Amino acid sequence: MTTSDSGDNPDSGRDESLPPTHQPYGQPQQGQSPYGQPQYGQPEYGQQSPAQPPYGQKPYGATPGYGHPGQAPANHPSATTALVLSLIGLVGIALCGGITLVLSPFAWRMGARAVREIDANPGMYAGRDQANAGRIMGLIGTVLLGLAVLAFVAAIALLMVASVSTTP
Repeated sequence: MTTSDSGDNPDSGRDESLPPTHQPYGQPQQGQSPYGQPQYGQPEYGQQSPAQPPYGQKPYGATPGYGHPGQAPANHPSATTALVLSLIGLVGIALCGGITLVLSPFAWRMGARAVREIDANPGMYAGRDQANAGRIMGLIGTVLLGLAVLAFVAAIALLMVASVSTTP
């Protein structure tokens, strides 16, 4: 029995006219990945794979609350809320007759608190611009709400004075 007749020889099924190193297209050599690249998830030969922490956990030695180096901090949760409330309050003047201006003081308060918390922990939160815009538009909406309340009270006072003066 020759070695070419043996079943454990990997070259037993190939054409004898081809050199022993020749492999047909589409068939990688034993022990190699196709295209000469390391397979996905496996390190290259001679290199160890970097130890990665499980998903959602911070690596050892990472400062809590500051995220990974190079990773942007998350927006403050109240920053977007203050911005949306102030926008609804101001846009509602035209669309709803000004009834949505009652949201403006809440936007002003939430925006001011978010700006204060972001300034106290600069590496922990982002979104200062959103919070500041919500605070400023909330302030504008609150001033307009105050003017609207004064105009409403003045209109009622004028109606009362007009009704008293016309009564004999």
